[in-house]
Amino acid sequence: MLLRRWRRWRRSRPFWGGLFAVLAGAEICALPLAPLKVMLQQGVAGIPSVLMGLVMIVLGLTAWFAPAQRGLAGVLTTLIATAALVLSNLGGFLIGTLLGILGGGLVFAWQPDAARSPSPSPSGSPAPTSTPTPAPSPSPPHPDPQGAQP
Repeated sequence: MLLRRWRRWRRSRPFWGGLFAVLAGAEICALPLAPLKVMLQQGVAGIPSVLMGLVMIVLGLTAWFAPAQRGLAGVLTTLIATAALVLSNLGGFLIGTLLGILGGGLVFAWQPDAARSPSPSPSGSPAPTSTPTPAPSPSPPHPDPQGAQP
């Protein structure tokens, strides 16, 4: 029962993209706190690393708990991961940047499951109809206020 609920929750959101974004944020955030021999930059320059890492963690959690905001979270995660390459110890020694780009792409590309369409008849051909279908009438203009047409 618990495993089924976990699976349903995980599949109803961009889970793997959010996980990669959280891991990338943790990697980028943890390096400024490392010993001096591991660090490439020290002092005030480490503050952007911590901030970018925290923002990436928040964006990964946003993808999990507010999947409707996945587009913004995915784009921002990718941008911050790319900026971390320059601003934060080569983006967590490239690991954080690569995880962030992968996670941002997965979050942005995730789509919720569409309603399943009815399955075709077992013979593979459509069911016969007794009445012919009328020709479709021209549809009215699309109500999109920005003018997009289907």
